[in-house]
Amino acid sequence: MYDWDDKPELNITPLVDVMLVLLAILMVIAPNIVYEENIKLPQGSISKQLSKIPPVHITIDKDLKLMVNKEIFDINSFGDNFYLYSRKLDLKATVLISADKSLDYGVVMSVLAAVKQSGFSEVSLATNG
Repeated sequence: MYDWDDKPELNITPLVDVMLVLLAILMVIAPNIVYEENIKLPQGSISKQLSKIPPVHITIDKDLKLMVNKEIFDINSFGDNFYLYSRKLDLKATVLISADKSLDYGVVMSVLAAVKQSGFSEVSLATNG
């Protein structure tokens, strides 16, 4: 005779075993899954490569001999001559002014003013140390 009042029992141990095996497989494989989507990026507004601009070296010795990149200039007409010379140069270049420490402050500042008026924005005064 069959007893209709018996409650059926579910055995979930095999289900848990299968789920743990699947979880272990997923954990081993997951770091190796690489999702890649090909995206074509738009072209930017600046397409040329940045190039290294050579600096402009200006040296003034104690005898007021003024040189710009190995070319000699007269100190009295430096403003106009450097303006014409600077048309051949890149105005984004760094200008490095090296002056003898015995020179008058006004001489160095007049050279600095001529360089600024020619359109250079990055001007440095060289020091020893």
